[in-house]
Amino acid sequence: MAEIQTEAGPSIAQLQRRARVAWFWFVLAFMGGAVLVAYASREYGRSAAISDLRQQGRTEANLKVALLRAVLERPRALPLVLAEDRDITDALTTKTVQDVDRLNRKLEGLVKGTKAAVIYVTGANGVAIASSNWREPVSFVGNNYSFRDYFRMAMADGVAEHFALGNVSKRPGLYISRRVGPAGNPLGVVVVKMEFDQLEADWRDTGRPAFVTDNRGVVLITSISSWRFMTVEPLAPDRLSEIRRSLQFGDAPLEPLPMLDRITVSPGAEEVRAVLPGTGEASYLGLATQVPTTPWTLRYLLPIEPTLGTSVSRSMLVAFAILMPAFLLAAVVLWRRQAAALRLAFASQARSELERRVLERTEDLSRARDLLEVEIAEHRSTEQRLQGVQQELVAANRLAILGQVAAGVAHEINQPVATIRAYADNARVFLERDKTAPAVENLTSIAELTERIGTITDELKAFARKGRSAPEPIMLRAVIEGAVVLLRSRFAGRMEALDILPPSPELKVLGNRIRLEQVFINLFQNALEALEGKGAARVEVRAVETPGRVEVTIADNGPGIPPEILEALFTPFNTSKERGLGLGLVISKEILADYGGTIAVRSDGDGTCFTIGLKRA
Repeated sequence: MAEIQTEAGPSIAQLQRRARVAWFWFVLAFMGGAVLVAYASREYGRSAAISDLRQQGRTEANLKVALLRAVLERPRALPLVLAEDRDITDALTTKTVQDVDRLNRKLEGLVKGTKAAVIYVTGANGVAIASSNWREPVSFVGNNYSFRDYFRMAMADGVAEHFALGNVSKRPGLYISRRVGPAGNPLGVVVVKMEFDQLEADWRDTGRPAFVTDNRGVVLITSISSWRFMTVEPLAPDRLSEIRRSLQFGDAPLEPLPMLDRITVSPGAEEVRAVLPGTGEASYLGLATQVPTTPWTLRYLLPIEPTLGTSVSRSMLVAFAILMPAFLLAAVVLWRRQAAALRLAFASQARSELERRVLERTEDLSRARDLLEVEIAEHRSTEQRLQGVQQELVAANRLAILGQVAAGVAHEINQPVATIRAYADNARVFLERDKTAPAVENLTSIAELTERIGTITDELKAFARKGRSAPEPIMLRAVIEGAVVLLRSRFAGRMEALDILPPSPELKVLGNRIRLEQVFINLFQNALEALEGKGAARVEVRAVETPGRVEVTIADNGPGIPPEILEALFTPFNTSKERGLGLGLVISKEILADYGGTIAVRSDGDGTCFTIGLKRA
């Protein structure tokens, strides 16, 4: 657009260029300030989030340690008491069946009351003589535990605690053992196994990973089952071999935990990247707390992202709450100055611009009026041509309908005419032989057939007028017999191929006898023509009664209908016969539809089967 110099000074284009340059530097300054504020607020929010998370985690970790200590203290007193129990001393001394049986029952009752996993007593040789699970298939009775550290340490020091995987039960737990008898003449060892399933389930419900490691960094108790017997750090080869020989953890692989990066945040706290089952890789704040009275360490992982996102968002929100008003105020001042300058420039240009637009709009309206007049004339001409084409289509449609009706009349009266010719020839022969009775019978039949032809032409006329005769109850047996009578003279010598199982005389259907006979004549004729020249020709006609309907099947053992004809079998003028019109099945389908009937076909290399469905009267 050409620059228009206003009376006030610079042109509008010049003012707009200056405004764009000013806003460019303003936006650049705003983006730079926003980036600095976002970075500073993010670092501050991250530091505050880590600090808050560390304090919260310490509190939760201390509570978990206290709960773990409470769980540990309950069973620790049990071996001390049992080591002085008279029943245990008697069983270890006498080893009679009665004493051992009494001890087994006593240990079984103690397990139910103390919530210990199992309590068992071994002799000085390490073989268990009694156990609380003596009734179970995995009973400890008779197993040798002399290789276990808790047995050897108890025999040497009087008391021992050892976490291991059970070699019979295959369940991990803490074994608390105490020697029975003096050190110089020990009788055996009392062992109480403590399992931590409930504690692990409680930890698991919190949704935050927690696990306990021993002094070698092996995971003993954990809220994540797949982490059990993994290590915080890779074990040295000699240490790894020693643990495997002791069978303390069975055949566990003792692989390192899936922790990727580990950054120390403060003493006892580090930021780690860990891969948890089902959640994938994420950042966690790892806290380590010593468990009193044990060589164990409780490690607690708290997800950083939720807390970090909230803290950083809060810090950014506060920072931008301070930054945005300052930039908005500067933007308002800049915009008001530019708007005042542009307002003066636009005011001087508005008048000339308005005049130019009025002239352009007038020219546009004139051109639009001329185009509209031309379009109106074209629409009128098109409408006249359309009316002519519509009239031609209506005339062509009428001619097509008349052609179909004429062809249908010729097709439908073909069988009665052939039958009349046969009856007339027979009547002449009878008259030549002076047999008047058969001749009169044939002439009577000829009269009935001419009446039938008249009925057919009337029906076809009604069909052309979209009219139909009203349905009435008729005997299905009479319809089939009438169709056979019309075909007998034409197919003399081949009618024995028809295998008709006559329906019950009481079976009636809804329809018109003449029109339904046309349907069966078409189907019987098609079947007999398909079997021409075939040995052992057979056409089976059967009627099956169903609730409210009657199904009639006409099945032949002919060559079948070609697939290309079968796809459009009920389409007018679709036929495989040299002299056929392709209207018989179309008319049959229309007749059946008038009375609520149906027709279906199934054909293959073994023959063709038509199924007619009629309403039962």
